[in-house]
Amino acid sequence: MSAAEYGVVMPGEVDIALQSHLTRADGQEDICFALWAPSTGQIRKTAIVREVLLPGRGDRDVHGNVSFNAPYFQRAIAEAMQKGMGISLLHSHPLGRGWQGMSLDDVDTERAIAAPTFGATELPLLGMTLSGDGKWSARFWNKVAPREYARNWCRSVRVVGDRLGIGFNPALAKVLDATDRQIRTVSSWGPEVQADFGRMRFCIVGAGSVGGFIAEALARMGARFIYLIDFDRVETHNLDRLCYANKSDVGHFKVEVLDRYLRMIATSDTLESVPIIKSVADPEGLKAALDCDVIFSCVDRPWGRHILNQIAYAHLIPVIDGGISIRVGKNQTMKAADWRSHVATVGRKCLCCLGQYNTGMVQSEREGLLDDPKYINGLPDGHPYKTHENVFAFSMACASDMMLQFLAYFVNPVGYSNMGARVTHFVGGRQDDPDFEGCEPNCFFAGAIGNGDRTLIC
Repeated sequence: MSAAEYGVVMPGEVDIALQSHLTRADGQEDICFALWAPSTGQIRKTAIVREVLLPGRGDRDVHGNVSFNAPYFQRAIAEAMQKGMGISLLHSHPLGRGWQGMSLDDVDTERAIAAPTFGATELPLLGMTLSGDGKWSARFWNKVAPREYARNWCRSVRVVGDRLGIGFNPALAKVLDATDRQIRTVSSWGPEVQADFGRMRFCIVGAGSVGGFIAEALARMGARFIYLIDFDRVETHNLDRLCYANKSDVGHFKVEVLDRYLRMIATSDTLESVPIIKSVADPEGLKAALDCDVIFSCVDRPWGRHILNQIAYAHLIPVIDGGISIRVGKNQTMKAADWRSHVATVGRKCLCCLGQYNTGMVQSEREGLLDDPKYINGLPDGHPYKTHENVFAFSMACASDMMLQFLAYFVNPVGYSNMGARVTHFVGGRQDDPDFEGCEPNCFFAGAIGNGDRTLIC
């Protein structure tokens, strides 16, 4: 991976507004400004395009090509300074297809406003182009010397909404031919979906029983970039649930054991599996997660889920989450076993509104109380943090449902990208009606959509 990387993400409703304005019935080019917020990962700087500033009367001249007038740019600067955001200049190439290059006029226009943009906002100008087939391309204009700005192309542009849309810069994210070990996978959804899948960056937070299954599924389907975040070691009592570990692995870090396993079974010839022996609450773990396009939440503690919830909404990185609950009677007789799966993203319920964790327990974990036997024993019987039962088969079922949630969201088969939040009951063999609702009124996380680095993650 490169030392520095750039990307863009926007909510689906912003994409719709931009496409509606920039795609003209007369086939001419058009232009507009937008505001963006930064999201800073370990290697990737992402612009979150949040607010569209449509031109008014006299703000631009459409004449085959298109140009903007000075008062329009000045209004964009004033808005950006007031809101502490960056400026993006967007225009359309109606005849273009896929990722677009730049004409000399395009380069001159963006370079000319790079300096005043940075001077006013202390953020680089973001240039974006919409092609005739609805695909985006993007670049940052970074200051490299006094009065000198250089263009840095983005690796990808993502749209997070009803479904996950992602377009890649073919020069920075190369398409690799599918291997002969991926024939059956590619035949299910075609080479275009497979090409995008192979260029995505995945993050798995929690390398336990569910995380192990998720990682294996991704590696076998042809994923090339997988971050593994966990700080625990393999223990003897884990071996009935970890699909990737054996007795010789006891005492070793889970992510290192899983990394070694993935390299043995991956169907891609170029797997980059990155073990990170940290918590996602640690700055290094958090920054690594912000480099990714999709995160799988395989944690069962409130603090980790709280952080991932903020990432899903403030940084627009979809989080595929799930959980298992098993209740056992006093005589060790199973009373119930349930598991759930869902996608935390724009327009869908966050992990808190789904009841996946209680914000009041976050501080308890930060203070170490969830590792204090006296505190745990004082919790009421049946409390989720008081029980540790699990079975390999239930982990497998939960991981399967989480993977199906991701595939629906990304592949969008026949327009069916939203399975809804789902709960399955083993005892009774039934499934609740899917939940398609959004967050509760006044939800903090829904109100933080696209805030990026300005949202304090804690």
